[in-house]
Amino acid sequence: MYFYLKALHIIFVVTWFAGMFYIVRLFIYNAEANDKAEPEKSILQKQFAIMIKRLWLGITWPSAILTLVFGPLVMFNGGWNKTLDSEAGRWLAVKLVFVVLLYVYHFSLHALYKQQAAGIFRFSSQKLRVWNEVATIFLVPIVMLATVKSSLSWLWGLIGLVGFIIVLMSAIKIYKTLRTRKS
Repeated sequence: MYFYLKALHIIFVVTWFAGMFYIVRLFIYNAEANDKAEPEKSILQKQFAIMIKRLWLGITWPSAILTLVFGPLVMFNGGWNKTLDSEAGRWLAVKLVFVVLLYVYHFSLHALYKQQAAGIFRFSSQKLRVWNEVATIFLVPIVMLATVKSSLSWLWGLIGLVGFIIVLMSAIKIYKTLRTRKS
């Protein structure tokens, strides 16, 4: 039973992340459509509104909920809850902190969803591109902690995460420069 629960947990984690990655891309396109002239603006925003709603409410939210259901089931079924306060389970405690922060990020995306649904565009497409990478920043340590577990060196893990963030932010900056030159 444990492995079936674990498989379901992983499946819903993957679909949840897929939804979070794509929803921000749609927010970016919707924000860029807001800068276009009519009738193009209305046509694009109507289509993006449909896509955003279906993705957010039909895939991303259910996946987030099912991830939250199956995660504790895996933890208790596998006996991991008994190791949380020991050195062997420290990786899980740290992973759970990242997971909580990921849910905070998810709720921030929900706030963006509601704003854009109301026609409020507070963030530029460039700021949304940066915000799009936050899910990736959480994905890396969560997967590393879940697979490497206690053999992960905390110092090297932290250095690696900071390095990864620097590379991601540099890539966004380079992309912006290339887009600016192109237009």
